[in-house]
Amino acid sequence: MSKINSVIIDYSMGNLYGLKCALDHVGFKNKITNNENQIRDAQILFLPGVGSFNQAIQNLKKLSIYDYIIKHNDKKKIIIGICLGMQILFDEGDEGEKTRGLNLLKGKVNKLFSKKQDKLNVGWKKIMMKKNKVFNGINETEKFYFIHSYGVVPSNKKIITSLSEFNGKKFCSSVEKNNIFGFQFHPEKSSKQGILLLKNLKKRIYEQHI
Repeated sequence: MSKINSVIIDYSMGNLYGLKCALDHVGFKNKITNNENQIRDAQILFLPGVGSFNQAIQNLKKLSIYDYIIKHNDKKKIIIGICLGMQILFDEGDEGEKTRGLNLLKGKVNKLFSKKQDKLNVGWKKIMMKKNKVFNGINETEKFYFIHSYGVVPSNKKIITSLSEFNGKKFCSSVEKNNIFGFQFHPEKSSKQGILLLKNLKKRIYEQHI
């Protein structure tokens, strides 16, 4: 199985090097870049991110990357969003001010239900997985690493591939639609189960898309 030409988009919002190390480990040929030509030529775009929805979109537009991501999707190439990178794939986020996202998936990004003492969903959480090849071999008792205070609410519930729980309420923790995959948790920070998920994802992409 040859390596997949992939790009981790650098728009000053993500854990870039941790993700690169994890992708190197599982056999993705990848580079960190915000170069338009390299983004255009990639088979796969990884869109990481931690921080504000509004700032993420502003950064993508300032770097002239926003439209390239949309064109990448128009060509049915693979896009993988992680944490904030998953959120900005949707129509709109209301963090700070309402901001239009990439509009590749229908739905909104809203603040998670929080208690006064617990406003940030951070740490290791279980995921309630639907049947999906990216979760092959992952036990339901295993946990993944989260750090966020907003969550996606997809218009089409069929694209949800897992749910997790925060303050007693369930939220969407991963999605898949055609060429797009999204994970609210961080596979690259999630120990051996995160690495297994990335291996499964690589295999899935080869089998169905490349």
